[in-house]
Amino acid sequence: MQPIIRVENLAKEYRLGKRDAAYGTLRESIVDAMRTPLKRWRGRNGVSASEILWALKHVDFTVERGEVIGVIGRNGAGKSTLLKILSRITEPTTGSVKLYGRVASLLEVGTGFHPELTGRENIFLNGAILGMRKAEIERKFDEIVAFAELEKFLDTPVKRYSSGMYMRLAFAVASHLEPEILLIDEVLAVGDAAFQKKCLGKMGDVAREGRTVLFVSHNMVAIQSLCRRALWLDRGEVVENGAAGAVVTNYLNKSFGGTGATEEIWDDIATAPGNDLVRLHAIRIRADGDSSEPLTMKTPFTIEIEFWNLVPEAQLHLALHLFTEHEIIAFTTGSGRDLTWSERPLSRGLFRSVCRIPGQLLNAGRHRFNILVIKDKTSMIYRHESEVTFEIVDLAERELSWYGREPGVVQPVLEWTTEHLGAV
Repeated sequence: MQPIIRVENLAKEYRLGKRDAAYGTLRESIVDAMRTPLKRWRGRNGVSASEILWALKHVDFTVERGEVIGVIGRNGAGKSTLLKILSRITEPTTGSVKLYGRVASLLEVGTGFHPELTGRENIFLNGAILGMRKAEIERKFDEIVAFAELEKFLDTPVKRYSSGMYMRLAFAVASHLEPEILLIDEVLAVGDAAFQKKCLGKMGDVAREGRTVLFVSHNMVAIQSLCRRALWLDRGEVVENGAAGAVVTNYLNKSFGGTGATEEIWDDIATAPGNDLVRLHAIRIRADGDSSEPLTMKTPFTIEIEFWNLVPEAQLHLALHLFTEHEIIAFTTGSGRDLTWSERPLSRGLFRSVCRIPGQLLNAGRHRFNILVIKDKTSMIYRHESEVTFEIVDLAERELSWYGREPGVVQPVLEWTTEHLGAV
């Protein structure tokens, strides 16, 4: 069967600092002609290699009819450029793109809208651009308006819309007018959480209807839930093209495996953080199992703290305050729960305290922690704000219902039971 999208040896070159050709005056033409001989030494067409940016290079892939493909990668990887070329907004430098169906794209807020026209008029305009007949648009009109929730503003020029209102209407039009191919960049961040949930649910409906979707997103939960296949771009090139779960895992391994400080070590006791009573030697995050894998919501891990006790017979305990990326304390805990040492004084020397964090506890996101050293269970003698951070990622497969980060600081797996108490 013929693919609905075929991309072969696609490349896109941009020249840094170079503007597109515009209306030029005679004076500008003369000045440019005088400058040209001075530029020849700079390379092909007067542009040095350092001024050339390849947004895409040697990109090859095909998409079968009815597939939902996720496109992932860091900022600047070439994801948006790829969708702009597929949408015929940007011309490729080399290579070819073949599309066998009507295309609707949602790349930027308000793309394709005329600011002077009303919301109602723009619905018909966008439908006409997609090749829809007036009768087809009218058949879907009420659904579009209901989805966008903009009935009161339907006859207002869209130039007066907020970015969120633009987004509601743009997504409603793009997803309801039944194109064969739907291209969506990650513009859903404009909307609130309820609207994002609604949009992603609609994308699930589109996928089930057998239409073809290319979805650019940084939301790995959404990618895995919506897509069976993912395309990973990095610096304009395809790193991996395969099953969404495997590609996302490899992408997260590279993205988070080497980022953030996973340990702090101070070998010199004289300069280590602390005071005359206690000094820190090391702080580490250790994942159970393969340390090269990302920390997922299911991964148990430990926080290890090594410290020098400098006062003989001191009764010391450590307290740990763990923070989310929003500076909310997820929980506090302390080494006093270790009954072996809870009532025993410590001799002078090096000690290690280990806090074990079970899987299925913390929600996704980046975390940090503070360490407090407590003497005699009452007095804080030292406080350290650690630079160690760790990322909890969510790789769970979900039904097509919700694709964002679940609310809450923790996400424990709790036991539920239901029993029948009697007939009505």
